[in-house]
Amino acid sequence: MSRKASVLLIILCIVATLSGCAQNAEREAEGSDAAVAITHVRQLVAADNKTARTIMWAAKVKQQYTLEYRKQGSSDSQSLQAVDSSFTDKDSVIQYTVRLEGLAPGSTYEYRIKTAKNKGQWHRLHTEDGAGFTALIFPDSQSADYSGWQQLARAAYKRHPQSAFYVNMGDLVDNGQDASQWRAWFNSVSVFSDAVPLAPVIGNHEAYSLEWKEVLPTSYTHLFNVPQNGLAKYPNQFYSFDYGPVHFVVLDTNFPEMKNFQPDLLADELSWLEGDLAASRAKWKVVLMHRDIFLYGFGPESGREQTQTHFLDFSYQLLPVFEKYKVDAVLTAHLHTYRRRVPLQGFAPAPQGSGITYILTGVAGDVRYPKLWGEFAWDAATAPKPETANYMTLKADEQALEFKAFLPDGSQFDEVKLTK
Repeated sequence: MSRKASVLLIILCIVATLSGCAQNAEREAEGSDAAVAITHVRQLVAADNKTARTIMWAAKVKQQYTLEYRKQGSSDSQSLQAVDSSFTDKDSVIQYTVRLEGLAPGSTYEYRIKTAKNKGQWHRLHTEDGAGFTALIFPDSQSADYSGWQQLARAAYKRHPQSAFYVNMGDLVDNGQDASQWRAWFNSVSVFSDAVPLAPVIGNHEAYSLEWKEVLPTSYTHLFNVPQNGLAKYPNQFYSFDYGPVHFVVLDTNFPEMKNFQPDLLADELSWLEGDLAASRAKWKVVLMHRDIFLYGFGPESGREQTQTHFLDFSYQLLPVFEKYKVDAVLTAHLHTYRRRVPLQGFAPAPQGSGITYILTGVAGDVRYPKLWGEFAWDAATAPKPETANYMTLKADEQALEFKAFLPDGSQFDEVKLTK
């Protein structure tokens, strides 16, 4: 073989090798979310989780996306074109949404996101069957450094992998216009958010600008496409959904923050709430809302002037509605402390065997007030002192609602079981 032929042969071998590497790389990328340039894949609860679910994701570039889904183990699939739900707050966010409907109850599906050239990885989706379930409940996750929130959320899910959905009780982030905080929040739950639907609750920190002024919660209401409330002026701010034997109502308590933007929020929400609760035939009714019904007095170690614990103004309008429609439990957040109260009725401790259980769910982020709030005679249980972070579980079936509270290491510190 001549020297010229040898060189040509070497060049051809190199080209073939590089081509093979490129093909291998392409095959490896096929079936990964990196291939379709997406992140933050997430499920959100639907009004009826037996037959429906909402899928959202962030994208690096705008292009046509399709969501392909099928029953697990089946080769027959269906596809839906994604809706571009991108928005601009302080930053521009490219994202897409698909609402899945007509699913079979109690079934496991898998779904993936596709472009014209690439396919993402398969993700799991399980519809509920109307029976009992367990849910994870996280209090305020707002943080300066979201590594603690990430560790808590992931460890809680690892201990409770059977969780049907999870709740974040408002103040998901410290500043609602800070896109970097939203990315940190989504990254923290990324190991399960694609497979476990979220029921988000809006908090007051979702309604703060980068200048720490009150604004409409634009990022929050675009990032979480929850069941619609029928009132276009309050998109994704309050809603309800059913899961198993429980009807959940998720309220917006940002009345002080929204007074200049949505001055009728409380009145309109009350009207919607009455209609929603009256229409429900569920065995159990649970309300989720960010602000607590009380403002606690300051504790002796707080360094602040003593005040007495008292009901907040909106409580005098909400609590009678809860009692009228026989709500069983109300979960709140905001004060970054865990307090389970004795059952209440008529703004006082209820007679034995009656009343509503109100639980102030604690804190899941690194913004803590361990010595701020004083004791209150109506508190039936509190977290160990000094308070750190915590999370909760809700186990529900036709016979009982069971709430448990856990420290970050998984040790349980409170439990209450409701029956009727």
